[in-house]
Amino acid sequence: MQDLLNTRDIGGKVPDLLATVEQARDWLRTALPVSENHWEPWISALTERDVVAIGAMRRELQTIVAGEGAAPAVPPVSTTLVVAPGGEVHLEPTGNGRQRFRSAVWCGIFLAQQADVWKRLKLCRNPPCGSAFYDRSKNNSGAWHDVKTCGNAVNLRASRARKRLV
Repeated sequence: MQDLLNTRDIGGKVPDLLATVEQARDWLRTALPVSENHWEPWISALTERDVVAIGAMRRELQTIVAGEGAAPAVPPVSTTLVVAPGGEVHLEPTGNGRQRFRSAVWCGIFLAQQADVWKRLKLCRNPPCGSAFYDRSKNNSGAWHDVKTCGNAVNLRASRARKRLV
């Protein structure tokens, strides 16, 4: 989920990795386990419509992580419970192509919520940045993806604003 959120243009420093079909293919090949046979045929046949749908999913996810009002209406996804030979049960995304990708993302979100780590996925509070990051702070109070760059910039702007008021 963090990788999907960070595919967007981040402060003009990182290009939107979903801007074109070819860029989306390149990103998907690094983000998905292409060794699993079901992903590569879809990635190779990716269309502009698929890229638009992935971008819409990215916006849905960003809205949810940012806590910006009510959660968007998300179309239902389906999964399958699979019992491994050792008796472990796990979720298996279902569908083909775009539907399978959507299912895989929501399976990941569900598992992160069950493991109580979902709340640690945040967006950097430095407006020009907004990078997604995993908050590793002990009390889950992280606000910036990198304190040295974004944290310092935000604090410097706040300090200058306070000095202007005096």
